[in-house]
Amino acid sequence: MIMRIPAVVLATLALALPIFAADIPRPAPPITFPLVNGGSIDLAKYKGKVVALEFLNTTCPHCQKCSQALQKMQQEYGPKGFQALGVAINEMAHMLVPDYIRNYSLTYPVGFAQREKAHEFLQHPTMLIMYVPQLVFIDKKGIIRAQYPGGDKFYQDEERNMRSQIESLLKETGPSAAPAPAKKTVHSAKKSS
Repeated sequence: MIMRIPAVVLATLALALPIFAADIPRPAPPITFPLVNGGSIDLAKYKGKVVALEFLNTTCPHCQKCSQALQKMQQEYGPKGFQALGVAINEMAHMLVPDYIRNYSLTYPVGFAQREKAHEFLQHPTMLIMYVPQLVFIDKKGIIRAQYPGGDKFYQDEERNMRSQIESLLKETGPSAAPAPAKKTVHSAKKSS
């Protein structure tokens, strides 16, 4: 006998999905991602720079758009101390990243990792669906100052919002700059890919 769950019960359960919040600001945990050429992205190497780290799926149109915006930011703000980084977390990413880089003319490092590694870095519970792109901004001291999950309003005007975030963090004077007061960034179950 197959039991059917009424739509009202499913809707109620969907509304009751747990919402979680990542601690912001928080120190960026040490993390390294392999590159397809055999090298690696070691986040610690970028301390002293403002970093935007995008966790992405190579087949996600929203991620592709985000990566293209990050490329513009890298060209404009790279000489001023900004570094864009990408990490593909979809299946077979190690095979898909070279075409992704070529198709979108990306000049910044794009590596790959298991999805679980992204969950841990982002403080995202593994039992919840993680929508991409996931964009993290890290200040010159290595502190995560902002984190935007897929579906966040940030992406409605992502280029302007990226520019604002980057410019604000670049104005800070490195180790002597105090992080913003502690707050929680709410992650929701909105779909972006």
